[in-house]
This record gives sequence, C-alpha cells and structure tokens, in this order.
Amino acid sequence: MGKEQAHTVSSYEQELGQIRAMMARMGGIVESQMAMAMAAIVDRDEDAAMAASECDPQVDALERDVEALSIRVLALRAPMAGDLREIVSAMKITGDLERIGDCAASIARRTLRLETGDGRLALGGLRTMGRLVQENLRRAIDAMSQQDGAGAVEVWQSDTAVDELYTAMFRELVTYMMEDPRTIRSCTHLLFIAKNLERIGDHATNIAERVYYAATGEQLPVARPRGGPVV
Repeated sequence: MGKEQAHTVSSYEQELGQIRAMMARMGGIVESQMAMAMAAIVDRDEDAAMAASECDPQVDALERDVEALSIRVLALRAPMAGDLREIVSAMKITGDLERIGDCAASIARRTLRLETGDGRLALGGLRTMGRLVQENLRRAIDAMSQQDGAGAVEVWQSDTAVDELYTAMFRELVTYMMEDPRTIRSCTHLLFIAKNLERIGDHATNIAERVYYAATGEQLPVARPRGGPVV
C-alpha cells in the first residue's frame, strides 16, 4: 500500500471514528436528559428540570455535526457494504436521539407546571414507565455503540410493555378527570408527560431497528410488537 493510499485509509477510519464518538456523546447527553426528567417527576427536582432543557442546544449541534461529516464521507469516500449502512443509519439514529432530547426537555417543562401534589395522581405509573423507558434507551444506546444486532432485537421486543403501561395510564388519568373536573389541568400535563415517555420508547425502538440493519444488513419486521390498543 502506497503512502497516499495509506493516508486516505487512515483519514477514512478517523472520520468513521469521529462519527461514532459524536453519536456516543449524543447518546450520553440524552440519557442524562432522561434521568434529569425523571428526577423532576419523581423528586420534584426543579434544578434537574431546568438542566434537562438546557442540554438541547448541545444535542442539536451534535446532530448537525454528525450529518455534515456523514455527508462528507458519503461524497468523498464512497463507503460500501457495512460502512455504508453504518453511515446512513447514523444520520437516522441521530435524528431519533435529537427527538428523545426534545421529549425529555418537554417532560421537564411540563413537570415545572405541576402544582405540589399533582404528580401523586399517577406517580407510581410514571415511575414504572420511566424506569422501563430509561432501560430501553440505555440498551438501545449500548447496542448502537457496540453494533449489537441481538441487543437491538431485545429493545425492539421490549416496546410492548411501554405501550401497555401508557394505555393503562391514559385510562387512569381520563378516569380521574371524569370523576373530578378539578383534576383536568394537572391530568392533562400528566397525560402529555406519559405520551412523551411513550414517544421516547418509540424512538429507542427506531434506534434499535437502525442498529440491527447496520449490523446485519437485514430489516426487522415492519409490524412492531404492540401492547394493547393504540390511544
């Protein structure tokens, strides 16, 4: 291999490494946002709620950087096979990570609008749902970092439980509102919080699908496992 060719290969590997590093950093930030959003709900931690929202610009900037570098690599390096799948998937995965950050920030902002005691209406359900979504997100990011197709399948299959919890919480909160109209305002905020948790679960599943494709070259089934009726 000549010096010029060796340099080109080295630069190409460095660019792939940069993309992976930026995605890992994005994953770490959105995991922190999710943790802070849950602290805001469970512990009524206003500082955590504010911090979750303040992370958004970092996530947005990293998404733009990954997209720009991925386009550069596609245009100049003409990657093939697994590298091509990884780069195309990276642009889609960072979009999902950005949306997870938005959802976590939305949860935090909603939590700040709740009056003291409002969260008790559905705190148990939110805590359970949040833990499951956090676990799925963590596993999705681990699968992304390790290009782990089997781990991605596990995340994909776990979304059913999130859907079931969301459906149960929706029914519970609607029942509260029907029985006592004074709870409508607080229950509306809690419904939006639950919906954002469910959306984070969906985005984690999207990441799992992209990881599986990048790792194996195959697509997971179009029809996802569902838990209960869609609300």
